[in-house]
Amino acid sequence: VHLVESGGGLVQPGGSLRLSCVGSGFAFWKYGMNWYRQTPGKEREFVAGVSSLSSWTQYADSVKGRFTISRENAKNTLFLQMNSLQPEDTAVYYCNANWVNSYWGQGTQVTVSS
Repeated sequence: VHLVESGGGLVQPGGSLRLSCVGSGFAFWKYGMNWYRQTPGKEREFVAGVSSLSSWTQYADSVKGRFTISRENAKNTLFLQMNSLQPEDTAVYYCNANWVNSYWGQGTQVTVSS
């Protein structure tokens, strides 16, 4: 099982990034998919989630209206479109697949700074 995130980087406040996560080795289309983030010294926190067939999505209050989660099951890929980024969004972002098992990616760093 592999989950590989990409798309992180350095961006100025107010900017945008699009994260991707490609899954392999499991039935991607059967799993709910989530994005979490973590900063040093803090617990990993939920950012956004999408059901297996994209029938519902859920967001942390801190990102509502700015971030959009989506998935393309035909390509085993999860996305997170992040707009209006702020310094407090700086973190390592992790992809998570959750159903009968829970799988995690290695994370991708997002840094928002001028």
